[in-house]
Amino acid sequence: MTTTPVPTAIADLRTSYERAELSEQASHGDPLLQFDQWFKEALSAQVPEPNAMTLATVGSDLRPSTRIVLIKGYDADGIVFFTNYDSRKGRELAGNPFAALQFHWIELERVVRIEGRVEKIGAEQSDQYFNSRPLDSRIGAWASPQSQVIAGRSVLVANAAKYGAQFLLKPPRPPHWGGFCLQPDRWEFWQGRKSRLHDRLRYRLDGDAWVRERLAP
Repeated sequence: MTTTPVPTAIADLRTSYERAELSEQASHGDPLLQFDQWFKEALSAQVPEPNAMTLATVGSDLRPSTRIVLIKGYDADGIVFFTNYDSRKGRELAGNPFAALQFHWIELERVVRIEGRVEKIGAEQSDQYFNSRPLDSRIGAWASPQSQVIAGRSVLVANAAKYGAQFLLKPPRPPHWGGFCLQPDRWEFWQGRKSRLHDRLRYRLDGDAWVRERLAP
């Protein structure tokens, strides 16, 4: 019995993508409908955390930064996520309201990229979602001065105990915490294909209409 040696060099790591294809004829003319189809297929395939997406922002120093956030809703108005407004991403979005999102569903060999302008959602919508979160997550929103330097984990534990005792079972939404909505003006759907000849369909907003274009991989 022979075994295939495990590559020892990073440069030797590669995968041949052969699960599916993405054609103009089989895709939707509206990118939101295409995203809805792919998102539901990721759910059906039980992809781990299909709602996880990378959020890229740019600060006043022109340095980009990325982090993982969770999508909490999508419709014709845009893509909704929640965070601490005083965090690095919150501060960067306050100074530069343009951002990019990326979903990577590796099990389906798919990537979705989304770009657009970001705005805060209304307080009522933020309150509604905040109140639906588990109690420890609501206390955590008060306990964590997100993105700030702290002396150690004990700071978080002490803060959680403090706000837990203060608010008991009904912590209100912190004024520094709430939702954002990214309003897309560009979408890209990437489907891995054999021989690195991947399918890439981009949708860009031209006035009120979406223009669909194929990009070279």
